[in-house]
Amino acid sequence: MPVPAPNLYPPFNIVRLSHVEYSVTDLGASRAFYVDTLGLQVTHEDDARIYLRAMEERGHHCVVLEQADKAEVGVLGFKLYDEPDLDKAAGFFALRGLPTEWVERPHMGRTLRVRDPWGIPLEFYVKMERLEPIHQKYRLYKGAKPLRIDHFNMFSADVDSAVAFYNEIGFRVTEYTEDDVSGKIWAAWMHRKGGVHDVAFTNGHGPRLHHTAFWVPNPLNIIDLLDLMSTTGYVGNIERGPGRHGISNAFFLYVRDPDGHRIEIYCSDYQTVDPDLEPIKWSLTDPQRQTLWGAPAPRSWFEEGSTFDGIKPVPSALTAQPIIAP
Repeated sequence: MPVPAPNLYPPFNIVRLSHVEYSVTDLGASRAFYVDTLGLQVTHEDDARIYLRAMEERGHHCVVLEQADKAEVGVLGFKLYDEPDLDKAAGFFALRGLPTEWVERPHMGRTLRVRDPWGIPLEFYVKMERLEPIHQKYRLYKGAKPLRIDHFNMFSADVDSAVAFYNEIGFRVTEYTEDDVSGKIWAAWMHRKGGVHDVAFTNGHGPRLHHTAFWVPNPLNIIDLLDLMSTTGYVGNIERGPGRHGISNAFFLYVRDPDGHRIEIYCSDYQTVDPDLEPIKWSLTDPQRQTLWGAPAPRSWFEEGSTFDGIKPVPSALTAQPIIAP
């Protein structure tokens, strides 16, 4: 299936991805990982939840850690441009018979909770509590020095359909991998904010969240994190990398939190704001699409992901060699 032409006038205006909510089984262990090791900043915490932001972010949070009996993903959040866009989004999802509700969310204004056609829980908002800038408070920088949340990557049992739906709501394809035999899209990277991606979809048992990525200043921050993790009891949480992706050209490291949620530390991709930017096509048989330097990924990276609350993943109909998106 060919990549759809970009929808430059979508039904509502998504600015960027915003936040993720993780259910975790040990809030203290998760705090030690995300705060003391990765370097995210606590904006609020109690016995049930911890809210975190990265160093450049002015919104209240980009990660919510919630104590639970089971580790999974509660919601993926996106910021919209203006209040009328919320009502337009509600109408869009309701017209297609998809679950739609208005919810109260701490530290956020009017919030719309929906599910996409495969059950992925999404929420849209315009206003979040604003905090003072901390990007020049250098005493706060630690761990990988994360600056901002960068993207979500999801396993999908039908990537062609996922790309078509998210294209309809304004995400534009920057790069994609095509199966040479079937002609189907195996993986695709789609953006709103002008980087390589806010969301990515790759063929697999889905829907599941493969990873959430955080942007860091430069590759040396990734090396610093590796040194820290390897000497503070987290060497077993290092899953893949460091390396450079062929797709996106970004420098990367993949690590796992105490519950197995996968986090990518990421930098050095490229600008994609031009509306007539042509997507870059990769062949499924090109070994440099995953890692430009050729190092293979471990099996866990192809097979394991975080489930979404209330959704049972289904297998993909495609059976070619497994490939995952950066």
